[in-house]
Amino acid sequence: MSIGRALGRAPGGRGTVLVGQDTRRSGPMLEAALAAGIASAGADVVLGGVMPTPAVAELVAHDARFTNGVVISASHNPFPDNGIKVFGPDGFKLPDDVEAALEALIRSDDGARPIAGEVGSITRWDDAVEAYRARLVQRFPLDLSGQRIVVDCANGATVSAAPAVLRALGADLVVIGAEPDGVNINVACGSTHLDALQECVVAEGAALGLAFDGDGDRVLAVDGTGAVVDGDQILAILALWLNGRGELPGPAVVTTTMTNLGFRRAMAEHGIEVRWTDVGDRYVLAEMREHGFVLGGEQSGHLINLASGPTGDGLAGGLMLLAALAERGLTLATAAAVMTRMPQRLVSIRVERKGDLGDASEVWDLVRAHEADLGDDGRIVLRASGTEPLVRVMVEAPTSEQCEKIAAGIAEAAGHALGLVGGGH
Repeated sequence: MSIGRALGRAPGGRGTVLVGQDTRRSGPMLEAALAAGIASAGADVVLGGVMPTPAVAELVAHDARFTNGVVISASHNPFPDNGIKVFGPDGFKLPDDVEAALEALIRSDDGARPIAGEVGSITRWDDAVEAYRARLVQRFPLDLSGQRIVVDCANGATVSAAPAVLRALGADLVVIGAEPDGVNINVACGSTHLDALQECVVAEGAALGLAFDGDGDRVLAVDGTGAVVDGDQILAILALWLNGRGELPGPAVVTTTMTNLGFRRAMAEHGIEVRWTDVGDRYVLAEMREHGFVLGGEQSGHLINLASGPTGDGLAGGLMLLAALAERGLTLATAAAVMTRMPQRLVSIRVERKGDLGDASEVWDLVRAHEADLGDDGRIVLRASGTEPLVRVMVEAPTSEQCEKIAAGIAEAAGHALGLVGGGH
């Protein structure tokens, strides 16, 4: 409610805020509190219901009545978590200075308290997600007739969009992870758990499968053999496709430090520059906007094409992938072979004091020693999760055995220094 009041009191006069959510049981509860806070500060609220995060960003960016968009979702996180994402009137996530100002308003919770006719209204927009679906069908006029495709909606927000869009484009569609019950979002399904999609693609004899996360801002794929095609590989396919069309400024693509070195080598072979940022789509997006690039993303499947929309969009990313394959006449397996992934191991450990990672000198000494041994033939990334009490260790090396050994050693040292809680994964 305090966040809602802060949004309602933000500079710019009386505004209208579009609110969407994913399928978590806590969503309607938080929606009610958020909407009450916004309206109590004198701004109007439009409730869009269950819809992907990129749908809110897209609709806010193209509908002049909206001054902000809000999504109630914890994205790919487990069901008990929830969160609030705020978008500006341009559909982009808030810049750091605007976010800091909003946080100051949340802490103060002062300011005017309108009464009577000055209280904001709360209304529902039942066709909000339909407006988003229509925009995607118009933007990607694909003919998917005869293509058997499997989609996994993670029992999340893309249930409201992905099946309808793909069927409208003619796909012979098989849908899994599309029975949300309020507590099963991201549970053994979606982009964080690909086993079910892999099995279904093979069993159905499908051309490929697409897996979204809980709020629909990510997509991963599975080829016809059941092999996983991750965000790095999808980004490589899209980069080559756009570059061939003369639609990749630079030519350059923006990724994070977690991106596989095989991606960088593949892009170098085709004369495409790779820009690196810290982990997080906001950093990728900031680099893209500052330098006029249009394509960026993360290994997790968070793909951004600014020519298509203002934020990561799993469904739009999947449609772009299908367009690239169709135009080049390739199967997903053949297209993904443009990039040879280096052996990579990611270990996440739950710790008591992730904020102390920067001062854990014994851990960083071990990292530097391994980096010196690897030289140009590998890479180590050690970082604290932004949303969970986890520390993540990513190692790339010439062999899987080296990756495993180095990652395990660093994870053990980090767990000892920061207070290990349970085991890693």
